[in-house]
Amino acid sequence: MNVEQIREYCLSKDDTEESLPFGPDVVVFKTGGKIFLLLSLDTSPVQFNVKCDPSVAEELRAQYDCVLPGYHMNKKHWNTVMVDGSISAKLLREWIDHSYNLVNRKKK
Repeated sequence: MNVEQIREYCLSKDDTEESLPFGPDVVVFKTGGKIFLLLSLDTSPVQFNVKCDPSVAEELRAQYDCVLPGYHMNKKHWNTVMVDGSISAKLLREWIDHSYNLVNRKKK
């Protein structure tokens, strides 16, 4: 997935808005006013931060080299995903869905 595909996928979700609160290099996607994904616009490979259940976050980091503790985030609850071609687009979408669902569930 490239930046535009990630952006389009995030915006396809209900009640999602995007903004640039941290400057022009990071797009923030929120649902119900809560962040579920931060997408860097100036990195190669593409990378993004997603919220993650803490036990799942640890498992993903152990299983995939492209998954790191969340950069500039609470590392217990956030992962940084490097989109380096080692993970399928389907799996990347599942991780985005997981983050969206965690945040969306909490806003209710």
